[in-house]
Amino acid sequence: MNPTRRLRFLLATHNNGKVREIRSALSQFEIDLETLDQHGSFPEAEETGSTFSENAHLKALHYQGLTGLPALAEDSGLAVDGLGGEPGIHSARFAPTDEKRIAKLLERMDSLSHETERTARFVSAICLILPSRVIEVVGEVPGRITRAPRGDQGFGYDPVFYYAPLERTFAQMTVEEKNRVSHRAAALKKLVGELEGLTADR
Repeated sequence: MNPTRRLRFLLATHNNGKVREIRSALSQFEIDLETLDQHGSFPEAEETGSTFSENAHLKALHYQGLTGLPALAEDSGLAVDGLGGEPGIHSARFAPTDEKRIAKLLERMDSLSHETERTARFVSAICLILPSRVIEVVGEVPGRITRAPRGDQGFGYDPVFYYAPLERTFAQMTVEEKNRVSHRAAALKKLVGELEGLTADR
């Protein structure tokens, strides 16, 4: 029996959008995936890292220690070139809600006159702490920030992140389309490869 098809671990997030994307991307495996909402109230992990990878590792380690379960944590965000990489690791804390985060971002970008200053990238760092090893992967996708939101799918900054190859924002894509091209999809593809590699080693 394929041992990676009997994995059980904690998905260390309260973000339902991330849960949906990760479940979909890992659907080829028979994973018993538990979420923080199933485990009651835990103290939040302190995201004191200076990079997405450091914060993903800190979160996974925190919740693995609290539950004793193998833990998967993801830290992701948007880096805008014209803003010197902001909001970066502070993407989720840029403002209280998705709508306010987008409004604040577009307001900050009002003074950027050149389209080259609107280039950006989404970054996703995933850390999975297993009993025998730690798996860390990073995925990125390039895009451009639109001047107004477009689309009503997705979450976070998706409505203003324009992906040129499909000529749409992430919020104008179906879940299936986004899962093929997103930063999280790229990171999860690497994670799947690592999990398959574990099987090949046994």
